[in-house]
Amino acid sequence: MQATIDHLVVTAGTLGAGLAHVAACLGQDLDPGGQHPVMGTHNRLLSLGPGCYLEVIAPDPSLPAPARPRWFRMDDRDGTPRLTNWVLRTGDVDTALSVAPDGAGLATALTRGEYAWRIGIPADGRLPFDDLFPALIEWQGIRHPSLALPDRGCRLTALDLTHPDAAALDRALVPFRPLPDIRVAPGDTPRLTARIETPAGPRILT
Repeated sequence: MQATIDHLVVTAGTLGAGLAHVAACLGQDLDPGGQHPVMGTHNRLLSLGPGCYLEVIAPDPSLPAPARPRWFRMDDRDGTPRLTNWVLRTGDVDTALSVAPDGAGLATALTRGEYAWRIGIPADGRLPFDDLFPALIEWQGIRHPSLALPDRGCRLTALDLTHPDAAALDRALVPFRPLPDIRVAPGDTPRLTARIETPAGPRILT
């Protein structure tokens, strides 16, 4: 099955804290995003080249809390900004979810302005393998957020996934390979690390 890294997700207790974290890691400001009323969140974005971007997302205090858990397990986190999730783009999210591990969620249709997409969202907000298994997304139509973002010269060069059950996580990703910039390694603590080339040189986002 063809799949491509669509975007990376930094979750934070506030949008300002998330932006400060990215600025400290990458030396970059982010561009305007928008609101997600269904999830009670808002975001800012950074282009990582055509078809790929970085998202900083946080609860939006101007929106009511959702009746369901927010995506990316945001309700369970302590608010410390960090890279918590990644999202894979596929042309058929229903088929992708059918071969994904249990807990990858149900395809949910969402919109934001001119953008429309279907994404797998678990009922409890938790993705498999302590959130190291990617969320699966299918964009509707030709509009993609990266096309509207200024290119600041940043590019994702590698994504490192560290997990106690690295072998099982690696097997779960097999249907979505080849993903040559994904590296899975064993470690006591689940962790996601992105290597990003910036105009100032290579940087690490955690």
